[in-house]
Amino acid sequence: MSNTILRLPAVKTRTGLSRSTIYLRVAEGRFPKPVSLGARAVGWLDAEIEEWLAGRIAQSRRLQGERSQGLGSR
Repeated sequence: MSNTILRLPAVKTRTGLSRSTIYLRVAEGRFPKPVSLGARAVGWLDAEIEEWLAGRIAQSRRLQGERSQGLGSR
């Protein structure tokens, strides 16, 4: 597991999410929680962001497959 810490600009770039969406999803429990780096600094573990992205990709692919199967039965 990678212990590389990503700061917010890198997380935004990797995920395509805005700052407010990231913090909203953290509060909802739908995004990895940041780790404290100091009094006013946080970061996210690269491995947790990668795992979250892989889950989103897998979910998207499943939904696409369900939609394409549903279209053929009409």
